[in-house]
Amino acid sequence: MIWPTIFLGLTLQVLLVFGARYPKNLHIWPMPESVEYGNKTIFLSKDFQLKTDGSKYADASGILKDGFTRLLDVITASNVIESNFSKVDESVLLQGVHVIVLSKDDELQYGVDESYELSIHPKGKPIYANIKAATVYGALHALQTFSQLCHFNLKRRKLEVSQIPWTITDRPRFAFRGLLIDTSRHYQPLPMIKKVIDSMAYAKLNVLHWHIVDTQSFPLEIPSYPKLWDGAYSLSERYTVAVAADIVKQVKEPLDISNAFTFKLIDGVLSDFSKIFKYKFVHLGGDEVDTSCWSSTPHIKEWLKQQGLNASQAYEYFVLNAQKIALLGSGVAERVVAAGLRCIVSNQDAWYLDHLSTTWQEFYTNEPLTNITNPTQQKLVIGGEVCMWGEHIDGSDIEQTIWPRAAAAAERLWTHPDKLAKTPKDVTSRLSHFRCLLNQRGVAAAPLDGPGRVAPIEPGSCYTQ
Repeated sequence: MIWPTIFLGLTLQVLLVFGARYPKNLHIWPMPESVEYGNKTIFLSKDFQLKTDGSKYADASGILKDGFTRLLDVITASNVIESNFSKVDESVLLQGVHVIVLSKDDELQYGVDESYELSIHPKGKPIYANIKAATVYGALHALQTFSQLCHFNLKRRKLEVSQIPWTITDRPRFAFRGLLIDTSRHYQPLPMIKKVIDSMAYAKLNVLHWHIVDTQSFPLEIPSYPKLWDGAYSLSERYTVAVAADIVKQVKEPLDISNAFTFKLIDGVLSDFSKIFKYKFVHLGGDEVDTSCWSSTPHIKEWLKQQGLNASQAYEYFVLNAQKIALLGSGVAERVVAAGLRCIVSNQDAWYLDHLSTTWQEFYTNEPLTNITNPTQQKLVIGGEVCMWGEHIDGSDIEQTIWPRAAAAAERLWTHPDKLAKTPKDVTSRLSHFRCLLNQRGVAAAPLDGPGRVAPIEPGSCYTQ
C-alpha cells in the first residue's frame, strides 16, 4: 500500500517502445506508462532511509512513513540481509528514497491523482531514488514500483537495484480499480482481509468492494439496529464497528416495499455505514431478488394494487428509492454510457474469480471499453473490478483464487491501451515473475499453468508454472 531513478555516467539507456515486441527482461507489474532503463547495478545501503525535504506534504497521519516501512518489509522479507558493507564502494550505494509530494492533502476519494515519477540517477553523492508525485497516493504507487526493482544478490548477499538508470513516469488508465470480496457466504477473518488489502496494493488495485452482508448472513454490527447481526453464522463470525473501521440483513425475503420503515431502515444502515466508510460509493446490490413474495403477501399485494405497480415496477421503485449504484457487465455498459450515466464494469464471464474455469488470459484480454468508441462515453466508464464471490471460498483458499488472475485484470485497468501487450503470451513471463514475487511476500498465489486455483502439476521452478 505503499510504493521511483539512477544514472551512471555513459551507461547504456534503453527507451522501451511498447508494441508488437515486449521486453523480456523487464518484470514490473502492472506495466508503467513510460519506462527508460539501463544496464548497471547499485546496492542498497544498510541505512536505507526516507527523505521528504522539499515536499509540501507533512505526513501528519503517517501514511508515507508507514508506506516506507512496508517497503522495507517486503524487499527484505524473503532473505536475511547481511550488514557488512565494508567492501562496497560508497559510490554504488543507494542511500534511500527522496519523496516530494506536491499536495498537502491526503484525503482518499474517487478521482485522487495517482500519478508519479520515479528516477534513479547516480549523479553526485549521496545517491537517492527520487519520487515526485501529485499526492501521497501517487507516492505510494511509486514505492510499490520501486519495490519490484529491488532484488537480493545471492553472491554478494545484498539488496540491489539493477538495470539503472531508471526513469519511470506513470499514471492509471482508470480511477476505479476494484476487487470485491464476499464475507456473507463465508466469513473471512480480519487478518485475511488485511492480507488481501496488502496484496491489492502490490498490483495497484485501489478499491476494496466489501460485500459484507447478504441473505445468508449479516455479520456486521449496525448500532442503529443492533439485532441485525444476530443473522451472523455464529457469535465469533462477526465484524464490530471497530473491526470495520480498522479495515476502512437478516432478511430472508425482499424488504417490505409497502412499509415506510423499510426505507427508514435503509437510511439508518447507510447512516451508520457513512460513519465507518467515508467514501463516495456504496453498492446496495439487488440482483437475484425474488419478488414473488410481494404478490403473495396480502398487505403488499394490496399496496401494489393501490400504486398501480406490478412486481417489476415495484422493484424499480425500490431501487430508485434506495439509490442503487450498479456494477455492469459486457453488453450493458455501452447502453448505460449511451444514456449519459457512469458505470463500473465487472463481467461475469471474464472477471468473476469464483468461476474457476476462467483463465488469467481471459482476465487479461477483457476490455472495459468494448464497443464503446465515443470518447465522451468512454470517459463515463470510471473503471472496473474483479469479484471474489464467496459461495465456495473461505479463509483457506481465497488468496490462490484471487491471484494471479486479479493481477491480469489489474494491468488492464492500470496500463494505458497503447502500452498493453497485444496478446497474453507477451506478458506470460512478466506475470509469472509477479506471481512468484507474491509468493515470496507470503501471498498464496496459484500457478499460471491452468485456470483458477490450481496446484503445481509437477516439480519445477516457480517461474515456469
